[in-house]
Amino acid sequence: MTPSSTRRRGSAETSRPSVFWPLAAVVVPLVSALARIEIIDGDKLPREGPFVLAPSHSSEFDPLIVAVAVWRLGRGPRFMVKESLFKIPVFGWALRATGMVPVARSSSATAARQTIAASEKLVKSGGGVIVYPEGTLTRDPDLWPMRGKTGAARLALTDGIPLVPMAHWGAQEILPRYGKLSLWPLRRRVRVIIGDPVDLSDFTATPTQPAVLAAATDRLMNAIAALQSQLRGEPAPSKRWNPAEHGQRETGRLES
Repeated sequence: MTPSSTRRRGSAETSRPSVFWPLAAVVVPLVSALARIEIIDGDKLPREGPFVLAPSHSSEFDPLIVAVAVWRLGRGPRFMVKESLFKIPVFGWALRATGMVPVARSSSATAARQTIAASEKLVKSGGGVIVYPEGTLTRDPDLWPMRGKTGAARLALTDGIPLVPMAHWGAQEILPRYGKLSLWPLRRRVRVIIGDPVDLSDFTATPTQPAVLAAATDRLMNAIAALQSQLRGEPAPSKRWNPAEHGQRETGRLES
């Protein structure tokens, strides 16, 4: 694994002036003061066109790591965000201005309609979106990826958008899961690795069937776990942690 130390040439969404510019001017230096981000196989993130990026999630600090990594790779970091946050004054405007994608938490029919709309928007705009397939921080005691929700796979399958797995390791040293921010030492090493798009071609005939979405999600989570295994230098568990089997409550950004 060879880390990428240079910033990749940006696409139009980062090279043209936008709301991302002032945000990046603030966020990137702050995150870089705490984390020395090393990106492995960054060329696997599509340089142009739509994509769904599915990262691991083991720390509340993760979104900042992922956003900076995606920005350094020349793409705009847009996340799936709870619909209710768009109603907050100023903050909601910033979400809309940066192209964040709202996700419904109401009925499955509403969520399905929003998934279709979001997928069509990505294809039309040529942009990408970051979706945490676990829906929340992993509950696995050893911070391995746990059972995934089907939202990321559903979004990718709707219009044949590349589904790109990502894993990272080191952010939990800066902000432990449900812990306190550790400011010292500065510039802790955080490694980010991006995998090849997950092959979903055998699911395209019946992309909305629950069994198909579950199988596609399992394939995605296996890919993410394999990437994290490379970073950690140890094998991932053969079975994903399931909070329902351990009496844990799940909350998240994108429900199945």
